[in-house]
Amino acid sequence: MVGRRDLGTSAPAGPGRGRRRRWYRLGRLGRLHHRASASARGGCSHRPAPGPRFKRGRGGGTPGRDAVAEPGFPPGGGGLGGEGLGRSRGGFTTKIHLSADGRCRPLSLVVTPGQRADCTQLGPVLERIRVPRTGSGRPRTRPDSLAADKAYSNGPCRRYLRQRGIRHTIPEKSDSRAARLRKGSRGGRPPGFDEERYRKRNTIERAINRLKQHRAVATRYDKRGYIYLGTATVAALTVWLRT
Repeated sequence: MVGRRDLGTSAPAGPGRGRRRRWYRLGRLGRLHHRASASARGGCSHRPAPGPRFKRGRGGGTPGRDAVAEPGFPPGGGGLGGEGLGRSRGGFTTKIHLSADGRCRPLSLVVTPGQRADCTQLGPVLERIRVPRTGSGRPRTRPDSLAADKAYSNGPCRRYLRQRGIRHTIPEKSDSRAARLRKGSRGGRPPGFDEERYRKRNTIERAINRLKQHRAVATRYDKRGYIYLGTATVAALTVWLRT
């Protein structure tokens, strides 16, 4: 084996000498390192042309199978949040905030990541309402009354509704009631609550169930956020045409 495989000890091996000799033999026999070039997974030496930015995978490297192309400024601010994708208790999800009329027909839609709180989107949802009038005049943008669940039972939401002059029926949370009672006279009066009006809040739940009948809305096959919003809008138009 000493004569055939060149494993003899004819030359003393110094620090790093054996590694250099082995590298030379590999280059001479296999022709793997006969010239300098970029590795298969290494970065390219030239500067990339201006265009879409790339997210590198775990291994890094040039844009390829392990890279995801992103435009320079995606609509909505960019990133996963701009596309309406986020992490919540249910996993990688998207949330649709909507308003509906008394016949379970959607009036406005807003798409956000799954972890976004409902109370933060009360203003954007109500501001997108546009109901055409039977005669001449601008479309109506303010509902006569509003029924919402406990997710909207906080001070900012109630102040927003009072500023716009919208009557609302929202149940008070137990912790908010306890905090108000602890303050005594400084806690203020309890908010008004109409039980008969609140019983009709199931219309929004039925409107959501109608949208879920469309598989593309329930599972989100669309990659981009604005495309998914268009899919949900088409589903809402279908609900309107059927009713």
